[in-house]
Amino acid sequence: MDKTTLISMAVFIFTNIGTIISMFLWVRSEANSDRRESLDLLRAIQADSKAFQSAMMTESKDFHGRLCAIEERNKK
Repeated sequence: MDKTTLISMAVFIFTNIGTIISMFLWVRSEANSDRRESLDLLRAIQADSKAFQSAMMTESKDFHGRLCAIEERNKK
């Protein structure tokens, strides 16, 4: 093999390694971005769920209070 072939093989190998490294770093940054978006979505869902649970508990307490008042009126 002559020098030209060896040089072209070395350039090809280093080019492939550079491409693989740059693609790895790009995919890693995209995955981090997706992870952040997913966590933000999960936090929003959790906050909405807590608000719904709180509203449901308040409504349940009000309903229970009204039932107790009705029972008291009916006992008399």
